Amino acid sequence: MKVYDGGDIRNVALIGHLNSGKTSLASALAFTSGIGNRLGLVDEGNALTDFDEEEIARKISIASGVVAVEWGKCKVNVIDTPGFNIFTGEVKQSLAAADAAIALVDGVSGVEAQTEKTWSLAAEAKLPRAVVVNKLARERADFGRAMESIQESFGRGAVAIQLPIGSEREFKGVVDLIEMKAFTYTFDGDGKGVESPIPADLAEAAKEAHEALVEMAAEGDDALLEEFFEQGTLPVEHIHDGLVTGIKAGKIFPVLCASALHNIGSDRILKFCLDYLPSPVGRVVADRPVSDDQPPAAFVFKTVADVFAGRLSYFKVMSGVIRNDAHLISSRSGADERLAHIGVLQGKTIVPVTQLHAGDIGAVAKLKDTHTGDTLAEKGSPIVYPEVKLPEPSIAYAIHAKTRQDEDRMGNAIQRVLEEDQALRFYRDEQTKEFLVAGSGQQHVEIICSKLKNRYHVDVELHAPKIPYRETIRGSADVHGRHKKQTGGHGQFGDCRIRMSPLDRGQQFEFSNEIFGGAIPKQFVPAVEKGILEAAERGYLAGFPVVDFKIVLYDGSYHDVDSNEMSFKMAGRKAFKLAMEQAKPALLEPVMDVEVQAPVDYAGDLMGDFNSRRGRVSGMDTKGSTQIIRAQVPMAEMLTYQNDLTSMTQGRGSFHMEFSHYDFVPQLQADKVIAAAKAQGGGGDEDEE
Repeated sequence: MKVYDGGDIRNVALIGHLNSGKTSLASALAFTSGIGNRLGLVDEGNALTDFDEEEIARKISIASGVVAVEWGKCKVNVIDTPGFNIFTGEVKQSLAAADAAIALVDGVSGVEAQTEKTWSLAAEAKLPRAVVVNKLARERADFGRAMESIQESFGRGAVAIQLPIGSEREFKGVVDLIEMKAFTYTFDGDGKGVESPIPADLAEAAKEAHEALVEMAAEGDDALLEEFFEQGTLPVEHIHDGLVTGIKAGKIFPVLCASALHNIGSDRILKFCLDYLPSPVGRVVADRPVSDDQPPAAFVFKTVADVFAGRLSYFKVMSGVIRNDAHLISSRSGADERLAHIGVLQGKTIVPVTQLHAGDIGAVAKLKDTHTGDTLAEKGSPIVYPEVKLPEPSIAYAIHAKTRQDEDRMGNAIQRVLEEDQALRFYRDEQTKEFLVAGSGQQHVEIICSKLKNRYHVDVELHAPKIPYRETIRGSADVHGRHKKQTGGHGQFGDCRIRMSPLDRGQQFEFSNEIFGGAIPKQFVPAVEKGILEAAERGYLAGFPVVDFKIVLYDGSYHDVDSNEMSFKMAGRKAFKLAMEQAKPALLEPVMDVEVQAPVDYAGDLMGDFNSRRGRVSGMDTKGSTQIIRAQVPMAEMLTYQNDLTSMTQGRGSFHMEFSHYDFVPQLQADKVIAAAKAQGGGGDEDEE
């Protein structure tokens, strides 16, 4: 593949809902340009951009793929992003490398929930956007209905620049509303249309749509608007100028027609990318323009952990020219990285090149200490490009190895997977002592387990995590704790009086020493506190840590010979247990902030479901056809929520969850938790004698 200047490059991300045909379109565009199979399907294992064994097995895109397509005198780097809502983080990372986004909309279903979500992400990234109505050869596909859905969701700036010729199985071409020409295709052909007259039955509709397009193109420019009012139309070159201006400003979103599966419209989409979408050159990122004239720098937007090739880094050249064997410094680690054997991506294949210009996308293997989100820059010209902020994981599962051999290898294997997917977290819960892996959903975490087994031969099991309950008190107590033990020699004697009272939620523990007159020698006071803390850690009701309480040590006594630190620690433990008996002990549970996004039609079901989970709805918003519901729900009620939400919304809902606070468990549920804990040997420990 030849080397392209930045001005001849287009970096375009394909975004949209699951099964809208992004992967098929990426393959169709590549085939039309002379690469790969005409029909690239992930479930058949021949899609250029979906080649991971997990993607093929599950028949969905899990990670973004890149394919460099040459068309005319330009190159289009097509970035195929996942459409499943649990992989939104992958979409955000890919948009950091794109200079424009094309949203795919199913010609039958119209705009769906994840299409709106990814459209918003592209808007936040300030990317020019367009829409392709795909799958127009499907039964019940309707371009007019899809346009209504698009304009309802994205506004009147969404304007058709093409009309379909034929419908459903008779879909055979498009009318170009800019040039007022028709292009017809061979069904399942090479993707290259043949110019033909506009069909008579479409002439009037095409004229009306052309006038609407011309008016939209003129709106953003006073001179064009004046010309439009005077002439009643605009020449093609002026329509082009008006569209380019409106697209770049994010005010016009052209809508095109296609059937990726049957390779209809692919060439017109490529032509549109070249003629109307911006090149990367001229964008200013982190106060440095994307230009060959600047010092070389690159942003790593994705990492792939390959078992054989090692770490593979996808990067965008943000400035300068990066040549083979260049030495750049990692902004995070300070490592001197040698970029040996750089290349451009065509799916899993890396095509070697000698250099890459500013704005281009490439890949390199075996960087020493550079991860996703890192900047690579010239030693004397440091720069750091902003990292992509990924959504926090919404659900966690306990993970454990099946065998001792798996346990030895698990940590290292998980770290390899984490390098590839930064939306995951792996950590140990200090209270429950479990290792947890957290992700955007159950399937996200299950995919990690499959990767561990298939790639690294580490067999693991998942199960619901233990709920980190805690205990506290509702009342106060004043008690006397005494530890006395007589043996043949020196005995043990510790004696203390304490007051216990509750603290506000989250204040954990407070200890106050009010001993007066040496009733307990100063050197033994810390032992009393230590004994209380040890007893609190073991719990009283069900073996969970006791929190949010205050202890005042105000009196006691000692023995000149028999008193020691151990005796007073035991006295503190006994005093704590007695105080808990009197201070109305209660169980606390973690409560989560939950935000759900789903089509408005499901709002009633979602609200009712939250009520059944002991949840409290705290707010609601509507964005287009999407309902956003915020609620606070006990963690114990959310362990199966991912599957339940998928079932309730037919896969169109997504949610995010994070810890909010601890609150009291209702007595009925508390009794069940305490009974279960005691059955497993939980509860306060016996006094040591």
